Amino acid sequence: MNLDGDTLSVIENPVAVSHSFHPEKTGVGEARGAQSQSCHAWLRGIHSTNHMSANRLVRVLAAVCAVGLLGGLAVGVWFLVRLLLRPTSSQSPAGLGDTKETSFCNVTEDISVADPRKECGTRAKLPRIIGGVEATLGRWPWQVSLYYSNRHTCGGTIITSQWVVTAAHCVHNYRLPQVSSWVVYAGIVTRSSAKMSQYIGYPVEKILYNKNYNPRSHDNDIALMKLRTPLNFSDTIRPICLPQYERDLPGGTQCWISGWGYTQPDDVLIPATLKEAPVPLISTKKCNSSCMYNGEITPRMLCAGYTEGKVDACQGDSGGPLVCQIDNVWRLVGVVSWGTGCAEPNHPGVYTKVAEFLGWIYDMIESY
Repeated sequence: MNLDGDTLSVIENPVAVSHSFHPEKTGVGEARGAQSQSCHAWLRGIHSTNHMSANRLVRVLAAVCAVGLLGGLAVGVWFLVRLLLRPTSSQSPAGLGDTKETSFCNVTEDISVADPRKECGTRAKLPRIIGGVEATLGRWPWQVSLYYSNRHTCGGTIITSQWVVTAAHCVHNYRLPQVSSWVVYAGIVTRSSAKMSQYIGYPVEKILYNKNYNPRSHDNDIALMKLRTPLNFSDTIRPICLPQYERDLPGGTQCWISGWGYTQPDDVLIPATLKEAPVPLISTKKCNSSCMYNGEITPRMLCAGYTEGKVDACQGDSGGPLVCQIDNVWRLVGVVSWGTGCAEPNHPGVYTKVAEFLGWIYDMIESY
């Protein structure tokens, strides 16, 4: 029992081995001594193994660090070489010339979508005559003059670089063999003989008028002209935007008409300078009343002008545009069609309602 107590003492307190344990007094002490030596040897083995593993780990980490440093050095050298070989502004004149030419081509030939000349319903910021009747060049850049056999016959409106909208009654009596007699002049305000000789006329390739056009009632009075060569858009030649689907403008909306028509009903000569005039829209209900046109206005027509007369389109303006500015965009709302007299009281101008023919216009352009 005392021996067991000494054994417990050795395990719990190793210091007691040197003071209270005497191996020469018993054989059990010798056995315990041998056991203690084997334990020490095992601990030394473990320590040696751990030491070797730690050395291997250090070597592996050192190798990884060395590889990382070499890789970073290689990347740095590569970037330095690229920087030294990069072209500078002091290159040869040929290289500098190539750079300028590329930049110039991007600006002039590759015109962006935001170019205002490509956008419909916009005008260049040109001066205008306040309160006047003569239009300035570029004020109505979509307005064109339609010449038949070297004579101004009707007006028209540019909607694309190759298509012009006009009235069916302007072209209805002219058959296909005579298409070559039509010429379109764009970007002009003065039609004097001296001026016309300086302008470039665009030959007409095809004329299409609405198949439902009725010469007696003037219903469906709309036509399209396709030009043989596209127009070159500029500050004085631009397309108008077509109206929006299912958006009727209320009566009283201020719009504009323009053309080379007669300025007086009894005029003999068509004026040489483009005229313009503001006209308010008149509701169909009012225009169809008994005091105006008494039911003659169809859903494909609209009225604009003044009940007292004053301002109106007249002969020579036919086929020209009635335009309204909607949300800062000019749109082709009407085509000059017909009316009783010119600027007579209670007989405003009647226009083809373009919004009713959007599907027909798009179909014709896609088909031809």
